Amino acid sequence: MEQNTAKSASPKERKVKGKVIIDIQKCKGCELCKTACKEDALVLSDTINIKGYRYIIANNDLCSGCVNCALVCPDAVITVWRTSPKKKPVDITPKSIKEDIRSIISSPVYSDLTAMDYI
Repeated sequence: MEQNTAKSASPKERKVKGKVIIDIQKCKGCELCKTACKEDALVLSDTINIKGYRYIIANNDLCSGCVNCALVCPDAVITVWRTSPKKKPVDITPKSIKEDIRSIISSPVYSDLTAMDYI
């Protein structure tokens, strides 16, 4: 017997994720953003806004934060926030700072100071 190993359609695991915010009251539903979205994270709603247009809804679980939708929006009603992976904290201890200061001061040029002309 063969086992069915079909995978469910789950969002890809990414290091960088996006969050799309759409001003639905100003959206005219032109679908340019939907066409530009390479992740298929945008869909047209079934309801209408106050202006009588069907507006775009974002599925932020699928969003990669590429900002293509915001770039093509003719009314600039889309804002994209991108979350980046957490960086490792830089370890700054007094010991490492002292070593850096010593390396900067370690090579002074005292022999040239006697030959300098003062005004």
